Amino acid sequence: MASTMVSSRLFALFLLSLLSCRVQAQLSTTGFYARTCPKLQSIVSSTMAKAVANDSRMGASILRLFFHDCFVNGCDASVLLDDNSTFTGEKNAFPNQNSLRGFEVIDTIKSLVETSCNATVSCADILALAAREGVVRLGGPSWTVALGRRDSTTASQSAANSNLPSPASSLSTLISSFAAKNLSPRDMTALSGAHTIGQARCTTFRSHIYNDNNINPNFAALRKQNCPSSGGDSNLAPLDLQNPNRFGIDYYQNLVGRSGLLHSDQELFNNGSQDSLVRQYSTNTQLFFSDFAAAMVKMGALSPLTGSNGQIRLNCRKVNIK
Repeated sequence: MASTMVSSRLFALFLLSLLSCRVQAQLSTTGFYARTCPKLQSIVSSTMAKAVANDSRMGASILRLFFHDCFVNGCDASVLLDDNSTFTGEKNAFPNQNSLRGFEVIDTIKSLVETSCNATVSCADILALAAREGVVRLGGPSWTVALGRRDSTTASQSAANSNLPSPASSLSTLISSFAAKNLSPRDMTALSGAHTIGQARCTTFRSHIYNDNNINPNFAALRKQNCPSSGGDSNLAPLDLQNPNRFGIDYYQNLVGRSGLLHSDQELFNNGSQDSLVRQYSTNTQLFFSDFAAAMVKMGALSPLTGSNGQIRLNCRKVNIK
């Protein structure tokens, strides 16, 4: 009898331990820094407002930084780390090299936050907040950013090369890539709407405009003017044909008109499973905004470091020296 009671108590303690670990691993949606860093939100908001006013591309650039962070071993600010003697980071991975930007903006926010509340707010949380602010500044939706992430102490170029979807991806590859992150096809199609802002390099869409058949010939001719069949790899074109500096449903309207800039964009509307949803988004801003915000919340919760895991970096580019 006594043995049974002891076993029951041990089992109960085990369950409580598991529950504690699960709670500890969760992010907080209510006032995580309210007492420890009350100016955090205003610092991020005002700095992003200035950054987007100075460079309208910056909202898209910070959003892309966040996406490329979360898709590689979770939302842990690993994408911000410079290479060092112990690892080769993600900045020069093939999907990121010569294309990721906005690091200086995150540095500025971090510096201001450190002045306000030293060693308190992670770079991962700053990036998550900045991504939302960039979208809002360009007319997009807002969402509640859960907080409590901590920063990784390593990064992986190989993981970035293998985890980030290619602009040449097929629909099935896109669906599989997002499913591996517990994101549904609907989430994938909504998150792809981030391409309503920003620009892309010629090298990422050259094959689409020269070789694909599912493209409006007039649109292809327009893009060929600035993207030759060879050379000019870094020449830029707006991802959204209509208004690349305004977050809206133009992107989906472009897809319906066979004017998606990337092969992977047009795959969302190419007689496949997402055609119907693309049509819905193309005429319903509220639906797209709602789905995009919900998908951003899900993506922002990908494998965060919490509790005593990771660290609060003092410089987003470097691991703290113990």
